[in-house]
Amino acid sequence: MKILKSSQAGSFESSDLMVLIEPVVENSGRKVEVDSTVMLQYGEDIQRIIGETLDLFDISDIHLIVKDKGALDATLKARLETAITRAANLQKGTLI
Repeated sequence: MKILKSSQAGSFESSDLMVLIEPVVENSGRKVEVDSTVMLQYGEDIQRIIGETLDLFDISDIHLIVKDKGALDATLKARLETAITRAANLQKGTLI
């Protein structure tokens, strides 16, 4: 999947996180920056979930910034998926 534009999802509230995505030049790889209040305890899990989600969407070129305030794994996945679909222009409207 190709990242076409910058996007974000989430908030800076407690127990949430903010995901920021920026497109990069093709074949430049993944640049992932994680800032978390629980990095010492859950840093490996956070990195694993990010990697698995990027692999799931077949994203190889991206600049991803995650600012975490202690979010649960499911929240991290949801925020990543939302930001990715927005950045790839795949997000559908929620209104009928």
